[in-house]
Amino acid sequence: MKSLELVVERIILSSRWILVVFYIGLAGSLALYAVSFGYKLLKVAGGVFLLDEGEMILAMLGLIDAALVASLIVMVMISGYENFVSRFEESEDDVSFIGKLDAGSLKIKVASSIVAISSIHLLQVFLNVDQYTDGKIMWLTAMHLAFVVSAVLLGYLELITKKAKGSEKA
Repeated sequence: MKSLELVVERIILSSRWILVVFYIGLAGSLALYAVSFGYKLLKVAGGVFLLDEGEMILAMLGLIDAALVASLIVMVMISGYENFVSRFEESEDDVSFIGKLDAGSLKIKVASSIVAISSIHLLQVFLNVDQYTDGKIMWLTAMHLAFVVSAVLLGYLELITKKAKGSEKA
C-alpha cells in the first residue's frame, strides 16, 4: 500500500510540469499582444498631428492599459512558475520579485493590476461618456467597485493570514 501511495504522490507532484504548457502559452500570447501594441503605437504616431487632445489622451490610456495587461501576464508567468513548478536559477538578469511572491501576494498583485486596468478602462469610458448609456456606465462602475472591494478583501485576508502565521511561530 505504501508503494501505491508513493506512486500517486509522484504522479501528483510531477503533474505540476503540465503548468509549463500554460506559461509558454502565456509567453506566446504576450508576443502576440506586443505585435498588437506596436500596431496601436504606429496608429497613434501616424495621427499625432491629426488627433485632438481628448483623442490623444484616450490613445495614451489605451497604450498604458496594454502595458499593464502585459505586465500582469509577465507577473503571472514568472511568479506562477516560481511558486508552482520550479525555482529559477540565480542569474545576473534575476528579476527582483522572483521568490518573494507567494500565492497570497500574487493574488493581491493580480487583483491590484485588475483594479488599475479597470480604472483606466473606466476613465476611457468617462472621457467618451456621450457614447455610452447611463445603464452601461452604471454597470461598468459597479464592476469596477466590485474589483476594488475584492482587492481590498484579498489584502485584508492576506494580512490576517500573515498575522496568524506570525502568532503560530511565537
